[in-house]
Amino acid sequence: MNRRAFVSGLAIAAALAGFAPAPAAADGKRVALVIGNGAYKSVPALSNPPNDAGDIAAALKRLGFAVTLITNGSFDEMRRGLIAFARNAAGADMAAVYFAGHGMEINGDNWLIPVDAELKRDTDAANEAISLRSVMLQVSSTGSLGLVILDACRNNPFAAKMSRSLATRATASNGLGRIEPVGNVLVAYAARDGTTALDGDGRNSPFAAALLRNIEAPGVEVTFMFRNVRDDVMEATRNEQQPFVYGSLSRKAIYLAAPPASTAAATQANATPAAAAPALSAPSATSAGAIDPALVGTWEIMVAGSRGQSRWIWQIMADGTYKFHAEPFRSTQSHEGTVTFANGRWTLHALKGLRNYSDAGSYEIHDSIAVITGKLGTGYWKRSVE
Repeated sequence: MNRRAFVSGLAIAAALAGFAPAPAAADGKRVALVIGNGAYKSVPALSNPPNDAGDIAAALKRLGFAVTLITNGSFDEMRRGLIAFARNAAGADMAAVYFAGHGMEINGDNWLIPVDAELKRDTDAANEAISLRSVMLQVSSTGSLGLVILDACRNNPFAAKMSRSLATRATASNGLGRIEPVGNVLVAYAARDGTTALDGDGRNSPFAAALLRNIEAPGVEVTFMFRNVRDDVMEATRNEQQPFVYGSLSRKAIYLAAPPASTAAATQANATPAAAAPALSAPSATSAGAIDPALVGTWEIMVAGSRGQSRWIWQIMADGTYKFHAEPFRSTQSHEGTVTFANGRWTLHALKGLRNYSDAGSYEIHDSIAVITGKLGTGYWKRSVE
């Protein structure tokens, strides 16, 4: 493992269960439209979407978004809400739309369904539902990120009763269809195209619950945040539901929740690394007093690479030494050396397995999370339960 790869590993921000982040200040105007439809008039009601929407709206407000919340929206309410949102989103730094409720693909187009829709025929969608294409268009003029999040892939009762206008035309399918956003637009589905999502038995759907756990974690780049959501949903549903994100962003790191102010300029894992700083001189010999007892033990972070994710494991010993290895073992090189953790500062010098590498920075302990900062990166280490 070379020096750049080692340092970039410190920039991985994992989802932080139990860690309360500070509110993130918006770098410019942020606007959001949040819709939760459950009280459908022509089909059985959905219990969770209004809860999901209300909770997501509250999280987005904490992240600096000006939020418009629509609960159990009719076609006219959704249409007027989208028009007003489009005016506010023009020129904003970030614009986000979250929709929970029924959504479906009809003849190659995706639709978000209001509570008063009947959809007796496939051709009724244009007059009774909201086109996903129009939603994507409204978030496409932002300076940084246009984001559409859809927990709308549920098994849809509209499809079963809908008549087709022509026998040769495709009928409504399960879930939503595949899309190809352009520009700086990301679209996140609760379940990948052609599959259905679960509504859940608790207050929130599995997707909304995972999103709420991850969306406010500070310093997690937006694409990595959705990877954490994906893993949480697949674990919660025993791999029955796989969220999917469509769209392609530039190398610029984008945050919904900014890194802590003291590390805001730190390099993140999928951002272009800063020019390497001169190697630090090796620290002096360590002693037991140079290790904060709170850091002694095993810590881990998940690191994304070209071959998928790997688990990086650090063992910090009370005698001022450390051991590092990754799982799978071939994903990166194991190494050992000396380390100090004292009075909020740390230093590291590799002695075996990684040549001529030294680094230093600061640290904070928050229960089972260590917030590690250095000259070239910041990362969140989670205490291993093993």
